[in-house]
Amino acid sequence: MSHGLVCWKCGKSIEDLPLPLGRLSECKACHAELHVCKLCEFYDPHVADQCREPVADFVKEKERANFCDYFKPRPNAYTTRTNLQSHAAKVGLDAMFGLESSENDSESALSEAEKSRKKLDELFKK
Repeated sequence: MSHGLVCWKCGKSIEDLPLPLGRLSECKACHAELHVCKLCEFYDPHVADQCREPVADFVKEKERANFCDYFKPRPNAYTTRTNLQSHAAKVGLDAMFGLESSENDSESALSEAEKSRKKLDELFKK
C-alpha cells in the first residue's frame, strides 16, 4: 500500500521507506532527515511555535530530526520557496486591488487540517 510521501527538502518519493518513519530515517536522494517538523501534519509556519499540536514539546530546529511523539508525516510537505512566494504575492495583489483570490487556487494548496482551521476561523470570524 503506497503512502504517497515525498521528502520535505527535495521532493523525491520516500515510498520505499516503511511507516512509521524512525527518528533516524533519511531521504535516499538528498540525505535529509525525515522525522522533522517540516514533514509533519501539524507543522504550520503561521502559528505559535509553528506547530498546531497544542501539547507537543517545542522543537527549535524544524529541519532536524526530533523525538516528537505527535509526528505524523504529510504527503504534501514539499513546497518550493518560489511557489510559496508567488502564491503570497498573488494573494497580496488580489487583496490590494479588491479582488478575491480564486478559491480553487488557494484551496488546492491547503491540506485537510489547514482547510478545517480555515473553516473554524471563518465560523468564529477570526
